[in-house]
Amino acid sequence: MRINRRDFVKLTTAAAATIAAVPAFGGLGKAFANTAEERAMQLSPKWTKQTTSVCAFCSVGCGLLVNTDLKTKRAVNVEGNPDHPINEGSLCAKGASSIQMTENPDRPGKYLYRAPFSDQWEEKDWDFCKKRIARLIKKSRDESFEKKNAKGQVVNRTMGIASLGSAALDNEECYAMHSFMRSIGLVYVEHQARI
Repeated sequence: MRINRRDFVKLTTAAAATIAAVPAFGGLGKAFANTAEERAMQLSPKWTKQTTSVCAFCSVGCGLLVNTDLKTKRAVNVEGNPDHPINEGSLCAKGASSIQMTENPDRPGKYLYRAPFSDQWEEKDWDFCKKRIARLIKKSRDESFEKKNAKGQVVNRTMGIASLGSAALDNEECYAMHSFMRSIGLVYVEHQARI
């Protein structure tokens, strides 16, 4: 039996519709409708707080609506903001999955660290990493800090550290990071959206 592409699409569409309607499969269409209703109930203002944000994946700046559970203070849903002038409620595949940046059980909780001149990796927790990063920033800043330039003008800067922002940060996080970097004297502050 020879079958062309158009007939194949017709057959698979008919088969999928038949399977979805068969009660033995639980009436998949009805199951999806119930799931949507339950989801809408979970996003009710009684259980969540809705705030606006900006997608962090690229420099387009699509608007997001983020629902946060009032009890756990964790994001439970992220969707496009229909009132935003850039995306008008639509999101690309990355933006639609942006909740996984914070609410993902598969994210690692431990990190690998290799001491200087060692050939072995060790598992370390996040507290160790934060303290080590802070120590190294302070050391680099202290070693490269300039109070005055060659003309004798007060500059209070460090030329030994640079900051390159991330596409995985929203506007608020970029503002906080930029403020912190400027407060410790960084001159070279950049963001991937400008590069």
